[in-house]
Amino acid sequence: MRDLPAALVVYYVISLSLFPGVAYQSVLRWLLAGLQWLGNQRFRVACSQSLGDARERLGELPMVRLHEEMARPMAEKSLQGSFFKDMLVVAFDGSTLALQDTVANAKAFGRSSNQNGDGAWPLARFVALVECGTHLIFAANLGAYKDSEIHLAKALVRHLRPNMLCMADRLFPSYALWQQYAATGANLLWRAKIAMPLCKIKTLFDGSYLAEWLPDEERRKGSKAVVVRVIEYRIKDPGADKNEVYRLITTILDPAQATARELAGLYPQRWEIEITIKESKTILRKGKITLRSKKPELARQEFWGMILAHYLVRKMMAQAALDKGIDPDELSYEGSIEIIKSTQAGSVLLVPP
Repeated sequence: MRDLPAALVVYYVISLSLFPGVAYQSVLRWLLAGLQWLGNQRFRVACSQSLGDARERLGELPMVRLHEEMARPMAEKSLQGSFFKDMLVVAFDGSTLALQDTVANAKAFGRSSNQNGDGAWPLARFVALVECGTHLIFAANLGAYKDSEIHLAKALVRHLRPNMLCMADRLFPSYALWQQYAATGANLLWRAKIAMPLCKIKTLFDGSYLAEWLPDEERRKGSKAVVVRVIEYRIKDPGADKNEVYRLITTILDPAQATARELAGLYPQRWEIEITIKESKTILRKGKITLRSKKPELARQEFWGMILAHYLVRKMMAQAALDKGIDPDELSYEGSIEIIKSTQAGSVLLVPP
């Protein structure tokens, strides 16, 4: 335990995602080189069994708590793409993550299946809440494969604030989730399915309209209708036979606050979370299919290490962009990872003559 104190193990779990193709002990060597350069402490390179034991002692909770305490939006108005009319632009979405094919992981998380049989890997499902301008993941929730993303998204509601504009794709507009998110005071701009039943009550000067939203099951329960503003538009695709119709619903009921054209123009910023998920799942981990961990508790711990590693890289990029007065999108995410890794190994390169 002296060689692997808890603080060191936290750094180690984060480093597992920074060095995805490197063996466990080699990751520790890179990490210890950097830590010894920063301070006077010296540690031994522990064996793989000791590293596993140390991770089990640490567990998942410290990683969750660290992310909750540290991960915050930058909320810098000078960073391009971060704000829309004094509202911080955020978005949430979900995805799946492949895990090591072990009995324990399959039992804890489940896996996909179809008429041809079970999927190759156990899968975890997660949702994440992102600051669009910086790609900072400031909230996340991890569950099993069969957990609904709408259910997982309920845990993110406490991270919303009245000065935010929150976007989501058409999977998420459920009556209950909308009410929970709207109750935070944050403005919402979600895509809705064309088939979603909306009763038009007033056409507005910019072409949008107000509508009452009350699903049949909520009507039977005696619930009250929610008034939303609806924006419908068609995206012209020269290569397609038919042009897709988009329907957005929003809590911004007054077109004077944001016109239909402005909100339709803003909505593509939701794709920033798609890019963010790709960064954390694929680019950060160099295309590795699965997480490393063979036990469910360690898989959950590794997930939070991955989210923290992504946050640290993106925070560095956001700060660099802020210092230079440029858009964070102008910086290379993959290149920034390599800068961090080379800096971490700086002491290794300081070979005496």
